[in-house]
Amino acid sequence: MAASLDIARANPNAPPISRAPVDVDNRLTIIGLTRTELAEQFKAIGIPEREVRMRTSQIWRWIYNKGAKTFDEMTNVSKDLREYLVDRVTLARPEIVTEQISTDGTRKWLLRLAPDAWGARHEVETVYIPEENRGTLCISSQVGCTLTCSFCHTGTQTLVRNLTAEEIVQQLIVARDQLGEWPAALAENPDAPAGGRFITNMVLMGMGEPLYNFDNVKAAMEIVCDNEGLSLSRRRITLSTSGVVPMIKRCGEEIGVMLAISLHATRDEIRNQLVPLNKKYPIKQLLDACRAYPG
Repeated sequence: MAASLDIARANPNAPPISRAPVDVDNRLTIIGLTRTELAEQFKAIGIPEREVRMRTSQIWRWIYNKGAKTFDEMTNVSKDLREYLVDRVTLARPEIVTEQISTDGTRKWLLRLAPDAWGARHEVETVYIPEENRGTLCISSQVGCTLTCSFCHTGTQTLVRNLTAEEIVQQLIVARDQLGEWPAALAENPDAPAGGRFITNMVLMGMGEPLYNFDNVKAAMEIVCDNEGLSLSRRRITLSTSGVVPMIKRCGEEIGVMLAISLHATRDEIRNQLVPLNKKYPIKQLLDACRAYPG
């Protein structure tokens, strides 16, 4: 089918949707938008209504299934549309500041994020842990943390800000880049795992308390679990919380991933010292919330 982009129908003054971040060169960052939001954004920049669904599906698969870094790679998308998008949209990844690889294959990346609204560039850590029958990616949800757990280095830092859905998803994308887990790279790798995946599991156990960044974590997991993209099962994703009791039930109902508790003690007097949040939500309340966790 012939592809076209009716530039004349575009509304140059149409504002980007509220969760669509803008890069330093004023291009829209579409990584981290849900399918619905991506379609809305394509409408706003002038893609004809009759093509929006098809173009959303095509570009979604190129980004999240094939790992495209540029629009030039998207060979089934019309040249006119690719040229139009390249001036308005970016698929940029965070900068890898350092990569540490241990003898057992564990990898830790320090990622420098794109500048925020105030021009600051913050850094977060992402860790890949290989095991015999699986590989787990540990991702961050915040820059810094409001909690002051005595055993946690992040707890010694103040909370700078929540990560966006884009920045949460980008951690998995960067890991797949570095591990060569996209289809084209896997086809050329004689050491590729039999199941075709290095990353089989993901845990939200990095920097920050994920339940204090609920909306962005929820949006990111919707993208991560989409069957036409990154396609991780919710049963293979574990969210670890220090015990934000009021949010636990909502997490099960709206995000639907597995739950882990950063417990560290079974008595309130000890846990109050290790995890000060326990003073607000003591162990009994926490266990009751766990028992009621959906699924």
